[in-house]
Amino acid sequence: MTRIRLRTTTAFVGLAALVSLLPQAAIAQSADAAATEDEGDMIVVTAQRRSELSRDVPIAITTITGDQLTTSGATSLSDISNVTPALRFDAAATFVQPTIRGVGTAVTSSGGGANVGIYVDGFYSPNPLAADFQLMKLRSVQVLKGPQGTLFGRNTTGGAILLTTAEPTSDANGEFEVSYGRFDTLTVQGYATGGVIENVAMDVEGLFRRGGGFVHNITTGSDSDGEFSNWSIRTGLKVDFTDSVSLLLRYQHTDNDDPTLMNTNIYVGDDIGGAGTNLPSSFYATDPDEVATSGPSEFRFNGDVVQATLRADLGFGDLTSYTQYRDEESLIVEDLDHTAAPIFLLHIPVRNKTFSQELLLTSKPGTPLQWTTGLFYFSNKDIWRTRLGTPTPTNPLASIPIGGSGTTTKTYAAFADLTYEITPQLFVTAGARYSHDVVDDPYYITPFSGVQTFVPKLKDDKVTPRFVLRYKPTEESSIYASFTMGYKAGILDVGGATGNIVKPEDIKSYEVGYKYADGNLSADVSAYYYDYDNLQVSLFRGNPPSAQIINAARSEIYGLDGQISYRFNEHFDINVGAAYTHGRYKQFTDAPIYTRCTVLACAAQGISFLVIPTDLSDVTMQRTPEFTGNLGMRYKTEVAGGELALSGNLYYTSSFFHGPSGIQFKEDGYEVLALRAQWTDPSDKFTLAVYGDNVTDNRYRTQVQYNNFGIGNVWSAPATWGVQAGVKF
Repeated sequence: MTRIRLRTTTAFVGLAALVSLLPQAAIAQSADAAATEDEGDMIVVTAQRRSELSRDVPIAITTITGDQLTTSGATSLSDISNVTPALRFDAAATFVQPTIRGVGTAVTSSGGGANVGIYVDGFYSPNPLAADFQLMKLRSVQVLKGPQGTLFGRNTTGGAILLTTAEPTSDANGEFEVSYGRFDTLTVQGYATGGVIENVAMDVEGLFRRGGGFVHNITTGSDSDGEFSNWSIRTGLKVDFTDSVSLLLRYQHTDNDDPTLMNTNIYVGDDIGGAGTNLPSSFYATDPDEVATSGPSEFRFNGDVVQATLRADLGFGDLTSYTQYRDEESLIVEDLDHTAAPIFLLHIPVRNKTFSQELLLTSKPGTPLQWTTGLFYFSNKDIWRTRLGTPTPTNPLASIPIGGSGTTTKTYAAFADLTYEITPQLFVTAGARYSHDVVDDPYYITPFSGVQTFVPKLKDDKVTPRFVLRYKPTEESSIYASFTMGYKAGILDVGGATGNIVKPEDIKSYEVGYKYADGNLSADVSAYYYDYDNLQVSLFRGNPPSAQIINAARSEIYGLDGQISYRFNEHFDINVGAAYTHGRYKQFTDAPIYTRCTVLACAAQGISFLVIPTDLSDVTMQRTPEFTGNLGMRYKTEVAGGELALSGNLYYTSSFFHGPSGIQFKEDGYEVLALRAQWTDPSDKFTLAVYGDNVTDNRYRTQVQYNNFGIGNVWSAPATWGVQAGVKF
C-alpha cells in the first residue's frame, strides 16, 4: 500500500474546502451497502437488510467499487482504509481491529472482539485473527458508519463492514491474474464458474501470494524473517430448486504463514521516560527495515469455513437463512521484549470455533410499509494457551506453560425494523433488537501452575433501538435525522487470570445527513454526536504482570463526514472523501501510562516498564486522527485499439496516538499514494498493468506493541512496484 509522509497538509486544504461546499453543510458519508448492483445509473444497496436505492438509505456509508480497490493497491481488507475516511485498521500483534469515527478497541482476550462487525455475504466473521484476509473476487465492499445495534447487533458500536462476492452462474466464464513486484512478491489468482446440470451452477476460486518481506535481522544476519506464504481456495454450489427457492453452499480453506505484523523493532521516544536503552546496540534495532531477535517471530493461521444460504420467495416477503460453521487455528510467536535477548519469546496458540444461524424476513418493495425482521443465534468457542520459550530437539522442556483461558460466547437475538411512508416525501423508521448474551464455561489457567480455575458465567440482556425521520425534497435527494444505539458485549477477564466482570460498552448516536445522486454526481454529508460509556481498556499490571481488562473510560465523539463522486464524461471521473473526528475521553480512570522501570522491584519481576494508573480527562482517544481524507482519479482513453486507464489514489491522515491512554506513542500525519496504468486489449479479454504503492517511500508505524517487558514498533512497507497481467474467458 502506498504511504507517504509529508510535513504539510496543503494537498488536502482544497479537499476540505471542496467537501465544505457540499449542499447542506452538516450531513453523512458516502452511499451504498451490502450487495450493490446498478439500476441504470443508480446503485441499489442493502444496508437496511433489504434492497433500496443508495440515496434513500439513512445511514452514513462508503461503498468501494472494484476499480477503487485496484486503483488504491488494495490486496487485503485492511487496505480499504485508504479509500474510506474515518476508518482505521489497526492491530494488536496479529489481532486486527477496525476503528470507525474513533470507536474501536485494543482489547485482545478470549471472548473479546472488535467494535466493528465484518460480514461476508451476510455472514458474521468474529475472529480478529482472521479479520485482515486477502481480497478475493468481490462485487463490492461497504463500510457502514455509526452504531448498527438494531440490524446487525453485538459488537457493531463503531459500524459494520459488508463484503459481497460473486455467486455461481450457469453462464460459463472465468478470469486469471498474475502479478510480480518488489521483494519477490508473487500473486496468482483465478476464478471460474459455470453450469453443472440444469439449475445447478458451481464456482471455484484460488488465491496464492508469497514474498520475501523487507526486514533484515541485525542479530542473525537473516533477510528471510519477513518471508510470507498465504493461500486460500473457495468453492460454491448453487441450486435453483424452483423460480422462488434456491440454495447456495460454500466452502473456504485458508492457510497463512505470515510474520508481517510480528516483525517488531524497539520503540524509542521521550514519552516512555527517555530515548536511550542500556542494551548493546546489537541487541536492538530502530531502523524501519531492521529487526533484532534471537529467532524469527511467527504467525500461522489455518481456517475452514462452511456456509449455506437458503432463499425463498414467500409471496408476501423474502426469507433468507444464513447457516455458518467456522473452525480456525492460529499460532502467534511474539518477542515480548523486542530485543535479541532470548528471554521473552511468547507462544500463543488460539483455537476458535464458531456456529451461527440467522433467519431474515424482508418485505416486498412497492408498499407504504417496508420492514425487516429476523432471529439470530451465535456461538463462539475461544481457547487460548500461552507458553514461554521455544522447545528444541535437545531440550524439549525449553518451552514453559505459563497460562491460558477459555470461553464459549453465545448470543440469542430477535429484531425488527420498519419504515412507513407517511407521504411520498416523508418517511419514519423505527426498530429495535433484543439480545441475550452469555459467556459460558469460562476459565483461566493460573500462571505457571497448569490449574484451570472456572469462574461464574456472565449473562446480559440488551435492547438497542433505532429511530429515523427522512424527508425527500426531490427525487434525487434525501435528508435524514437518526437516533441509534449499540453495544459491545460484556467480557469476563479470564485472559488476565482474574475472571473479573467487564461491563458492556454502550453508545448512543445522534446523526443528521444529506444525500444526493443523479447518475453522474453523488454527494453525501453527515454530522454526528456520540455518547460513549464503559469503554473496555486493556492494560498490564499485577504480580506477575498480565494483560488485564477494565471499564475505565467515558468518551464524547462528534464530527463531520463527506464524500463526492463525479463522472465528468466517459473518460474521466473523480471521487473525494473527508472526515473530521473530535474524539475525547471525558473521564478515564486508571489510564495506563508506560514509563521506564528504574526501581529494584521491577528488576525482581524481570520487567522493563512500569504501568502507572493515571486519571485523565479531555484527552484524545486512541487511534483517532482528527482528519482523514482521500482523493481518487481515473482517466481512460483509446490506445492501440484498446483502452488505457490511468488512475491514482491519495490518502491522508492527521496525527494520532497508538497508546491506550491517548497521550503516548504518537504517530505523525502522513499521506499514502498509489498509482496504476492499465491497458485492456480491444476484445476486453487481456489486460497488462504497471503499479506503484508507497511511491514516495514513506515510513510510519502500523502499530505499537506495549507491555511490561518491552515496547516495539511494526513499520509500514517501503515503496513497492510491480507488473500484472490478466485474462478473461
